[in-house]
Amino acid sequence: MKATRSGGKMFFSIFFLVAILFLFLQGLGAVSTRSKEEQKRSLEEAIHRNIIHCYTVNGFYPESLEDLLESSPLLYDDSRYIIHYQPVASNLMPDVTVLERSR
Repeated sequence: MKATRSGGKMFFSIFFLVAILFLFLQGLGAVSTRSKEEQKRSLEEAIHRNIIHCYTVNGFYPESLEDLLESSPLLYDDSRYIIHYQPVASNLMPDVTVLERSR
């Protein structure tokens, strides 16, 4: 009888440990995903601030992403993000899309 009880307790302990480890890893994955989304959103906001700053200073929007980065340097990981910059007109805000590269 004692062998059955101690075996059951050991099984329960191992099951409980595995469940806790699983929940921890799930939480870690959720935090990582949220962090990636926040980094992308932060980059999008920085780009829009730089575009508005350029328009305020020069009176027109940058013609290309290169012009924007030349006038308002922006540090970002270009191996992780693709910035699609589509100018509309010198007096209309360009269309900007930030995409995360698949790994």
